[in-house]
Amino acid sequence: MPSDAPVLYVDADACPVKDEATRVAARHGIVVTFVSNGGLRPSRDPMVRHVVVAKSADAADDWIVEQLQPGDIVVTSDVPLAARTVEAEATAIAPTGRLFTEESIGMAVAMRDLKQHLRETGEIKGYNPGFSARDRSAFLSALDQLVRRAVRAAGD
Repeated sequence: MPSDAPVLYVDADACPVKDEATRVAARHGIVVTFVSNGGLRPSRDPMVRHVVVAKSADAADDWIVEQLQPGDIVVTSDVPLAARTVEAEATAIAPTGRLFTEESIGMAVAMRDLKQHLRETGEIKGYNPGFSARDRSAFLSALDQLVRRAVRAAGD
């Protein structure tokens, strides 16, 4: 694997698509790194890495951002981490397959902040929509395309 090959980072605490991320990374021969506060079973696969960080609020996010290189991919539903990822010239994708891009991240951050404010004021409840089979399928398709593109770009 070339040293400039993209790395797939997974914000692994409460991530519903860890198995799917592992399968896509294996299919394309890239390293997948799961970053969490603990509780994940280690893998014997040398292409799967586990990093356990301190149990502080943004420790996993900070560790991921410190490692990022342009062209890397981050799986996260955390909008602030997605914004930091885009700023680092890497790509962020949510477990639903939603891409966070330079064009979309501003609106995503604004919506997150608005919803947080509405929850804090009691205007809305703090429920997130359930994770569906359609979300899983959309994620697999979008991640596969992203990885293919990133691997091709790294080879150029």
